[in-house]
Amino acid sequence: MTSTPLIYCPNINCPNPSNSWGNQECEACQTKLIYRYLWAVAPEVEISVGELLSDRYYVVAPQVWLDTKPGDLPFIYEELPDYIMPYLHLYPQRLHTPEVYGFYQHGEETYPRDILLLDNVPLDSEGKLFPALVEAWPTATPVRQVYWLWQMMQLWKPLSEQGVASSLFTNNLRVEGWRLRLLELDLQTHNTKLRDFKIFWSNLIPTAHPQIQEPLTEICQMISDIGESLEAIAPKLNQLLLEQAAELPLSFQIMGATDTGPVRLHNEDCCYPTEQDLANNQLVPHLAMICDGVGGHDGGEVASQLAVQSIKRLVQNLLTEVEQQQELTSPDLVTKQLEEIIRVVNNMIATENDEQGRESRQRMGTTLVMALQLPQQVKPSSELNPNNAHELYIANVGDSRAYWLSRNGCQLLTVDDNVASREVRLGHSLYWQALQRRDGGALIQALGTRDGEFIRPTIQRFLIEEEGLLLLCSDGLSDNDWVENSWVEYTPKVLRGEISLKQAVESLINLANEKNGHDNTSVVLVHYRLSPEQLILSNIPTASPPVREVFIPELSEASKELLYSNDEEVSEPQPQPKGNPELEPQLEQLQDFSWLKPWMFMVGLLSILLVGAIIAVWRNWENFQSPGDSPAPWQSPMIPEPSEPPVSPNS
Repeated sequence: MTSTPLIYCPNINCPNPSNSWGNQECEACQTKLIYRYLWAVAPEVEISVGELLSDRYYVVAPQVWLDTKPGDLPFIYEELPDYIMPYLHLYPQRLHTPEVYGFYQHGEETYPRDILLLDNVPLDSEGKLFPALVEAWPTATPVRQVYWLWQMMQLWKPLSEQGVASSLFTNNLRVEGWRLRLLELDLQTHNTKLRDFKIFWSNLIPTAHPQIQEPLTEICQMISDIGESLEAIAPKLNQLLLEQAAELPLSFQIMGATDTGPVRLHNEDCCYPTEQDLANNQLVPHLAMICDGVGGHDGGEVASQLAVQSIKRLVQNLLTEVEQQQELTSPDLVTKQLEEIIRVVNNMIATENDEQGRESRQRMGTTLVMALQLPQQVKPSSELNPNNAHELYIANVGDSRAYWLSRNGCQLLTVDDNVASREVRLGHSLYWQALQRRDGGALIQALGTRDGEFIRPTIQRFLIEEEGLLLLCSDGLSDNDWVENSWVEYTPKVLRGEISLKQAVESLINLANEKNGHDNTSVVLVHYRLSPEQLILSNIPTASPPVREVFIPELSEASKELLYSNDEEVSEPQPQPKGNPELEPQLEQLQDFSWLKPWMFMVGLLSILLVGAIIAVWRNWENFQSPGDSPAPWQSPMIPEPSEPPVSPNS
């Protein structure tokens, strides 16, 4: 037994790493101390609170352990046991599911008992459990209650595929504000049926908010009649969710900037919007994005700008169409639409690579993280005017990130497309293990580096039902966990109105330059408020400064026209080009939705079609890659092992 243990500095070069409990910084080297609370899965093992196990793990509460030496690697077997595979395969769901940290061998050395240690669990900064769903349910707002049910429905399929869907119906289901989180997975039950789903929901309805009890009852009654799929109830649950959200007044403000940094000579990042974009632009404040170029200043810089300019044009058309719809567009349709937009943009950059004869590692590309606040109009009741449905779509390819920042926490919304995350999904290793590899942080996909059919963008739909900041950033800021380490220093100040978004963006860029300093940095911040008061965008320049010209001799004329065209001409129709065998299939898919008017969609795509048609004239596939060349990792499908080490962005 011990009172309070020493906390050890994670800096391996620290001259005196031991620190008193409660210190936030190391007394010797001023490194921020890590208080990593773990959940110990230890059936039939009793360990007293206050014990210090192996001079490392301090038992704070039953099953809650603090790792006092977070700089040391935990114990893990050379061959991972099969029973932890569901945790690894569910890594893409890490916003809701825990991760395996390591093992602790308890008891005699000859017959030790394994205790599984889980990280990324619903514990607060003091190691206390967040409330169970059933505890928080009765006092939650109606929109949050429906949002929790929507997240349960979305988790049903991936958890069922791993045989752990029963985890949704136990005390392991916790809530951290709007977010559902699982404390651990139920690895024992494998025959969960939809009737269990119905029973669980039925037990919640009596304590649901009165205004949603009747529609929830109707939805519950449908579950027993739909076989083994929840798809039939999705439209009704989505309608109820957006109706409840639309009763909340939504206002928001946006600001973005990009910086070359102290080391680089060229800025391969491109972001939207910057300060000069804020005036007289229909996409502000609904669209935000960051692209981090791959392939050097003569390629990555062009790829990131091409991606931003073309996505703006395609998204403008999507917003125009949504505004004219009388019925709500389903999340599945919006997701498919965004996927095809990303693939069209990918193929534009890939075609430019082929035209220039770029092969393997020389192919230019770009990461993408994009946020689209889709302003669908919902009329909650006959007494209220239609209001914004509060939908937020996050799309990402590569390792640029999106975070949700509130008064109480910092939540990473995206998963990096790197070798380490791939190895975890395949069940080959734990994440911290994979990061030890030389190529652990290297990208496995980026826009433009391979054909669009092999690109797998991740698209998620969220609902804005609390005040907070959405942060998009390139790895110039996110490397070395500087977002997680610094969010408390500026987020409360922005939410209280003590500093402006512009000041916060500038502070984050300065932080990146000071603490990382090895790369370009781009930051976009969006402040969402649930208040009838409208935010006023400040510091808007009266005239936009001229766009910096980049001279790339080998770039096609069509791509130059796209790069340097005026943003205000996004919606103007142009003559329709004829024939492009590579881009036409994607464009046809973009039109293949019953809710779209084909002629209106084509107007929005004219500029993209024109670019693709002109480029295709000079396309020469024979110069693409000789048979003896080894493919770059992103020229093969996403999941198989790469034939050579992937290339990190900006290399």
